[in-house]
Amino acid sequence: MDWANGARMSGEVEAEAEYFCKDFEWEDLRSEVEANPCFSYHFQSAPSSSSPSPQSDVQAWKQFHLRHSSGKFFKERRYLLKEFPELLSCPPNSKLLEIGCGNASTALPILRANKDVIVYACDCSDETLERAKEIVSGATTVASIHHRFRTFCCDLSTNGFPYWLACNSCRDQFSQKQSQCLSGVRENNGLHSTNPYPSEEFGCCVGGVDFVTLVFTLSAVPPERMPKSIKECFVVLKPGGMVFFRDYGLYDMTMLRFEPDKRVGFREYMRSDGTRSYFFCLDTVRSLFLGAGFTELELDYCCVKSVNRQKGKCMRRVWVHGKFQKPALGCQ
Repeated sequence: MDWANGARMSGEVEAEAEYFCKDFEWEDLRSEVEANPCFSYHFQSAPSSSSPSPQSDVQAWKQFHLRHSSGKFFKERRYLLKEFPELLSCPPNSKLLEIGCGNASTALPILRANKDVIVYACDCSDETLERAKEIVSGATTVASIHHRFRTFCCDLSTNGFPYWLACNSCRDQFSQKQSQCLSGVRENNGLHSTNPYPSEEFGCCVGGVDFVTLVFTLSAVPPERMPKSIKECFVVLKPGGMVFFRDYGLYDMTMLRFEPDKRVGFREYMRSDGTRSYFFCLDTVRSLFLGAGFTELELDYCCVKSVNRQKGKCMRRVWVHGKFQKPALGCQ
């Protein structure tokens, strides 16, 4: 290994470690922010705002990914392998569902690190999915990685997942109680029910998934559509399966930078490009997942100080880290 590559890899390790530590206490940040008059508008009554149409949401994110299609904006999220080690130790042929895959910044490091996992990646934009496939194909010449990255277009918050991920028979088997079947969550959504990725074991569907990654995706979903989105994750997971969650936390630096006119709801803001972002507290995340039937395994704030050496500024980032499990069959 030459010096340049060694330095680069050392930098990557340091960058990964930054996301895996707690540099400050969230409660201290909360006290400081809530005592600062400059931030008082964040706590005032939320402005009345009509819910955006799914079409406008999709278009805004499609344009976002097109603007940042060079790949420089997206970096591989290798830190997730430390945050969620189950992604490395899962059995052969485990199935992972990556929701809101964007340009494959989450899926690619998982595919590289675990040669036995199959990743089903969805996004609301066909163009974004094509770009993700290009990035995965261009990042490695190993054919098995390409074959294990399987994409499909889907807007989780409105249509739900297609039945080829888990057919009605599988969903019934996965259900713990009749009240958790969630058979009334969706109507016929028009998504193709034919399995585009047939297997020898399952004819009509892939048999559900073992893991779901929900990384910086739920914050882009309007709050009123979040409960249904989490319930959809519950439905397609096999009993004992897990959701790995990471998203923006309350009082994150990016939240405090929003001007008053960017507020469109309670803890919800709109960027100048039309994309939206919600900032979570632990109680909100806990309520969403427990309400859908999950068991909480891990839930905490990830508080990181990021230093801009050029400007001499210290930025305090806040993310929510969570791990939730669907109860195994027979558990109450």
